Amino acid sequence: MLVLALDTATPAITAGVLALAGSGPRLLAERVTVDPRAAGELLTPQIHQAAEAAGIALSELSAIVTGVGPGPFTSLRAGMVTAAAFGHALDKPVHPVSTLDAIAAGADAEAGLLVVTDARRRELYFSAYDTDGRNVTGPRVERPDVIAELLAGELAGLGITQVAGHVAAQHADLFGLKPLDADYPTPLGLLRAAESALGGEPAPLIPLYLRRPDAVEPAARKRVSPA
Repeated sequence: MLVLALDTATPAITAGVLALAGSGPRLLAERVTVDPRAAGELLTPQIHQAAEAAGIALSELSAIVTGVGPGPFTSLRAGMVTAAAFGHALDKPVHPVSTLDAIAAGADAEAGLLVVTDARRRELYFSAYDTDGRNVTGPRVERPDVIAELLAGELAGLGITQVAGHVAAQHADLFGLKPLDADYPTPLGLLRAAESALGGEPAPLIPLYLRRPDAVEPAARKRVSPA
C-alpha cells in the first residue's frame, strides 16, 4: 500500500511517500521546507519530487493522508485543498489527521507527552498524550501560563514529562518538561496517526481552526442623509 502524506499546518511544508506493509510503515521519500508563507507555491512541486524520488507514479497511490491542523488559516487551507484536489484527480481516499497527533506519533516519546505549536496572539495549540500515546485532551488553544496551570492540575496524573513541537524548547522551562527533537509532523508520523483508519471510509475533511479567523466581512456602509 502506497500512501502520500502531507501537512502545512506548521511552518514546515511536508510531503512524503510511504509504503505500508505487514512489517509497518516505511518512508520511501520526503521533501520538507520550513517556510510559513510558501505552502501554496511549494507543496505541489514537493509532492511530485517525493513521488519521483520514490520511483512511483502518483496513480499508484492507495491513499492520501493530510494534516488538518490546528494551524493558521491560510497555510492550513493550502495543504488541505491540495490533498483534496489530488484525491479527486486520482480517485483516492483522503484521510484527515490532527497535526498534533502526527507530531506525537513521530516523537517516539518514552513517557506522557505534551505537543505545542504556535497559535499566534501569544497562545499555543496543544494536545496532551498519556504514557500509551493516547490523546487525552485537545487539540485546544490557550496561553502558555494557562497550559502550565493545567499541567499542574487536571493533567498532573498523566505522567507527562516531555514536550514536542516547534515552540517546545521556548516554553519547556515554564512547563517543567524536557523538550524533544520533534518540531514538525513527519510523513511517518502522519501515517502512524492515520494508520488505523486506512482501508475504511475517510472521516470528513474538516480543518481544526479552533477559533474564528481575524478577517471579517465589512459592515454595511452607513446611509448618508441629505443635508
